[in-house]
Formats: sequence, C-alpha cells, structure tokens
Amino acid sequence: MRVLLAEDQIKLASFVRQALTEAGFTVDVVHDGDEALELATTRPYDGLVLDIMMPGRDGLSLLRLLRGRHIATPALFLTARGEVSERIEGLELGADDYVAKPFDMSELVARVKALVRRRGSELASVLRVADLTIDLMRRHVTRGKRPVVLTPREFALLEFLARTPGRVVSRTQIIEKVWEYHFDPDTNVVDVYTGRLRRKLNEGGEANLLHAVRGVGYKLEAFA
Repeated sequence: MRVLLAEDQIKLASFVRQALTEAGFTVDVVHDGDEALELATTRPYDGLVLDIMMPGRDGLSLLRLLRGRHIATPALFLTARGEVSERIEGLELGADDYVAKPFDMSELVARVKALVRRRGSELASVLRVADLTIDLMRRHVTRGKRPVVLTPREFALLEFLARTPGRVVSRTQIIEKVWEYHFDPDTNVVDVYTGRLRRKLNEGGEANLLHAVRGVGYKLEAFA
C-alpha cells in the first residue's frame, strides 16, 4: 500500500514515515502543498496524510482541488489541536479522518490502516468516475442511469483506467496489463479498443471521459 505524506515539519515527517514504513506502507514524503498536488494527480495512492498548514497550497485547498478532479483517494488530515472549524471544513470537503497534533504515533498508524482498509473494501466492488459507475462484482457499467454494454476486453480496459482516474497511462502499460503481453510497437489494438470504448461511453450524448494524450497514452477523467 502506497501513502503520500505531506508535512512541512521535516522531523515530524521523518518520524511518521518511519512508523508507516514499519507498518508495511510505502511512503512518499513531500513538504509543501504544491509538491503534494503534483504527486497526488500523477501517481496512484491508497491514502493521503495531509497537514492542513503547509507552504504553497494548504491541505484544505489541496483536497478541494483533488475532489474537484474526481480523485477520491482517502485522506486523513493532521490538524492543530482545537482547530475545530478546520476539521469540519476538511470533512465537508471529503476528508475521511483527522488526527490532532500532538498525536500518538500508534494511533495515527491505526487510523491510516483503517482508512486504507475501508477504501480497499469499496474499491473491491465499485469504481466511480464522474457519472460513470463500474460494478466489478456484477461486471455492470452505467453512465448516469444508462447501461453501457461492454465486451470482456473493453470492461478490462475500462477497469484499468478507472482505478487511477486522472492519471495518464501509456499504451505499453495498457497492453501489458489488459492484454498481458509485451508491447508490439506496430500494433494499434489499444487505439482501436479505446475508440470503441469511448463511443460506447458517450453514445448517450454525455461529456467525454476517455481522453487521448498525444504521444503518451490515455486517461479517464471528467475534465481533460
């Protein structure tokens, strides 16, 4: 499980990273909100641990932007004790939990574990991007209330893209994950299937979610 930790107090960040690493997490550490935004929008994480008061973009505005981009990675805020209004605002923005400073490190680790565990249970059954819902158990896809009928390969492609919404994945990554063989530079199978999938997702006149990124690959996102 990979966690992004954004904390501007370098010593505290080091202690938290060590505790989470010992608990089995892979931890990326940044010390300001702008760095956190760059990583959170380009790499897949199982959880975010965000200090509210950071240089650059603060934790609240960072989460507001991520949720606006339909990045639903679970988030835990580190807050100053007594800042009730900030905790309320964070929860209303889509934060999943908070821990007030100073905190017990074992409690923080337990809360991060619970956060990731809850999210893992949700992702095991349903994925959502904007008005697109993918029921993995029933292998059923809807766009709003409209059912979208997909072939098994189209479903596998959509699931792969939907697990990291907003992240650009290359044709090589797609063909190795969805087709499970090494990329042949002469094949256009990825482009053919993404074209079919896009038409099916948009055939009701909805806004496009599947975007091509020239020279790189594709991403599933509400706003390109």
